[in-house]
Amino acid sequence: MEEEKQVLIDVVSEKLQNMANTSMKNVLWSKRSIYKIPAPVTALNETAYMPQTVSFGPYHHDGIHLKPMEEHKKRALGYFLNSTGKSLPSIVGSLNEEIQVLKDSYDMLGESWKNDKSKFLQLMILDGCFMLEIIRPGTRPLDDSADDPIFSSHGSLCMIPYIRRDMLLLENQLPMLVLYKLAGVDSDGAKDVESVNKLVHNFFYPNASVSNLGKCLHVLDLYRKSLLQGDPIRKMRRPRVKGGLHGDDNDIIRSATEINEAGIQFKKSKIKSLKEISFHRGVLELPAIVVDDFTEAIFLNLMAFERFHAGAGSEVTSYVLFMDNIIDNERDVALLNSKGIIQNAIGSDKAVAKLFNSLSTDIAMEPNRNLQVVQMHVHAYCKKPWNAWRANLIHIYFRNPWAILSVIAALILFALTIVQTVYSVLSYSPNDCE
Repeated sequence: MEEEKQVLIDVVSEKLQNMANTSMKNVLWSKRSIYKIPAPVTALNETAYMPQTVSFGPYHHDGIHLKPMEEHKKRALGYFLNSTGKSLPSIVGSLNEEIQVLKDSYDMLGESWKNDKSKFLQLMILDGCFMLEIIRPGTRPLDDSADDPIFSSHGSLCMIPYIRRDMLLLENQLPMLVLYKLAGVDSDGAKDVESVNKLVHNFFYPNASVSNLGKCLHVLDLYRKSLLQGDPIRKMRRPRVKGGLHGDDNDIIRSATEINEAGIQFKKSKIKSLKEISFHRGVLELPAIVVDDFTEAIFLNLMAFERFHAGAGSEVTSYVLFMDNIIDNERDVALLNSKGIIQNAIGSDKAVAKLFNSLSTDIAMEPNRNLQVVQMHVHAYCKKPWNAWRANLIHIYFRNPWAILSVIAALILFALTIVQTVYSVLSYSPNDCE
């Protein structure tokens, strides 16, 4: 009996040890950058994380509604080979050198992709060439048909916006290493990392300048870095903080309308970086942002990347939470729109307010010190007696047009009463008493 018990213990111990060793080998956290988003997160808005038009990478490759684009990927490969004059074996050889690195970029790579080297390489090359052909202007053959559904002016108008949106989904990423390698083969190594970065950035922001972004993990990472890139010469005003950042009600942020009523002016920052939020001498500066039909999906995927990629930072999430705090309703959106801070491309101010209020659902994060400082100084400004009195006056008497008219009428009546009294005193003569 004792022998059987010992055998069982030995077998279980051996299996557990093997599992532990296998687990340690597979856990390469530092190499992961493309993640499957858990169901509890996607459940709040499933369509925001799902590609609508084209798949990039393995996670959504088998999507039935995305299959029609596979034929266009094959054509893109032909365009790439014709325009570069390179052989397919040279492309395969270049990516084959990095195949393990490419596989390690995916957090949850299926067994079929792990075990079938040829299948995975084919996926990387087809998707990579298609992406390059989409973002590179003027590379198609001169005899390319004008009614081409993708590579034509018609495609640029009707299809490219949706492809651009799908390129910014976390589950739908290709490692940037694929683009770096393909561009290197195309130029015989002449195109460096920054030239590829600028090519991708120009696809999202035509003719916009961008400083060096360094090696990026994927397109979403590059897009995020460009959103946060400030002016290296301009230093943000950082007010001194007396004491700590923890106050009894310093965590309260008023709405944009309430802040404005307290005497604080809103101003559009000259820098587009989402980190450029500052407060100085009664002026709150915010970066301008265009809100369109794709804004919600893009922000949700950027926040998901910050949530699941250790070390990515939380600047985008902090910005979204700040905007959610100052936007309560359509009146706040209208105010920010009037200052050029929000450019509303979806029509309804109420829809914009609803969008920002929904983005921060179930989001928890470490507080951002810079925004905490801004928040604290805004709150302190609003609490000053004169500013608080003015805010209360506006809130009570000047929100309703009839209330405004009543106050004006009362002031006029009061002024007339004073004038009448002064006139009576001045017209009084001592002789009148005799």
